[in-house]
Amino acid sequence: MILRSVMTSALILLAGLSQAGAETLTFAPLPMETPETVVKQVKPMLNHLEKALDIQVKIEFSSDYAEILSKFESGKLDLAYLGPLPYLTLRDRVAAATPLVHFKEASGSATYTCAIVAAADAKTDLAKVKGRKVALTQPLSTCGYLSTDGLLRQAGSSLEDNKYRYLDKHDEVALAVIRGEFDLGGLKTAIGRKYAHMGLLVVAESAPLPGFALVANAKTVSKERMNQLRDALVGMDSETAKSWGDNIRHGAVAAFDGDYDALRRLRRKANIPNNGNF
Repeated sequence: MILRSVMTSALILLAGLSQAGAETLTFAPLPMETPETVVKQVKPMLNHLEKALDIQVKIEFSSDYAEILSKFESGKLDLAYLGPLPYLTLRDRVAAATPLVHFKEASGSATYTCAIVAAADAKTDLAKVKGRKVALTQPLSTCGYLSTDGLLRQAGSSLEDNKYRYLDKHDEVALAVIRGEFDLGGLKTAIGRKYAHMGLLVVAESAPLPGFALVANAKTVSKERMNQLRDALVGMDSETAKSWGDNIRHGAVAAFDGDYDALRRLRRKANIPNNGNF
């Protein structure tokens, strides 16, 4: 009995020492969701990585993209889940920012699109849009100022010809247009279509953009570990990922900095303001 107790205590101690000695990586999720939603969405994926690679992953919450980029630059973050524009902005500041994988959309594509939405009964003609109220997400959101202004310019207008304001979250943009508080909104196409039953219509859609990515900090994460993380996500099976969040459960493909070259060229032409104009 005493021997069994001693052996049990030893096993518990060894397990604790093993966990304490595991490498800990700090991960930044999207800043657009509540902490409760984030945990529900990403914790199953992080649990999978912890088990597969014998590591620990700590979630670091941030209020916006700017805060994530600042933490990454200072070395406080090892991993971040980022859209294309935040990644490019980060890469300008931290050459060690390394995209590992792009997460696929539900369609199976490793790209996504941004859209301009309006009330379905508004019969919106973008070529005639001037002086209208436009809801945007965040300055560093790909589907925010950058994409929305680009789509308006293609139609012969621009955001500077209109009144725009940042509302932070994609869903808030959709709901603000549905409530009639704004005439137009810029957001991720898949989110806009989610509200079609409430009278929201996609009136313009961007070209495909690189999917959201898991980005590693090569200053704090070894090349070997980055390869392991990439392989663990690219090689995951659908059964493993079925409990993961909607944005990350459909598979992943290897990501590379060159995937963003087309968006880099588009961004060079844009001057993105940090605040709305009304």
